[in-house]
Amino acid sequence: MNTNITAGHVLRAKGYGFHGIGPDSSAYDALEMMAEKNVGALPVLENGLLIGVFSERDYARKVILKGKASKKTAVREVMSSPPIHIDPGTSLRECMVLMTKNRIRHLPVLDKGVLLGIISIGDAVNAVISEQQATIEELEGYIAGSGYQ
Repeated sequence: MNTNITAGHVLRAKGYGFHGIGPDSSAYDALEMMAEKNVGALPVLENGLLIGVFSERDYARKVILKGKASKKTAVREVMSSPPIHIDPGTSLRECMVLMTKNRIRHLPVLDKGVLLGIISIGDAVNAVISEQQATIEELEGYIAGSGYQ
């Protein structure tokens, strides 16, 4: 894997947009937004600052398995906090190691405390696949150009 690919590169390729939720919203509202936006986690923002991440895993383990009511449970009660996050200069390899080590699938990317976006494990895998495809094409071009067959 090319260690020059960073979280910033991945965000530029996928776009910087993200969908967030407030800590006083219900777990039900968060799930509804996640389904509507087709995402597996939401950054939890308070006064513009990232204070946590609410994921499908948080819901399953901290709401459903605990017998809590989705509409009466605030996101702040069940979010993962403090959030594990990275900066745009973090290598893709470091992102994947961090996700694996912490058993998370979403990494907020912050620059000087400002949330730029979220990198998912799917984004990381897509970046690796794209990089490998580019390498294959370069090698095929090299072999074809050298007359080697």
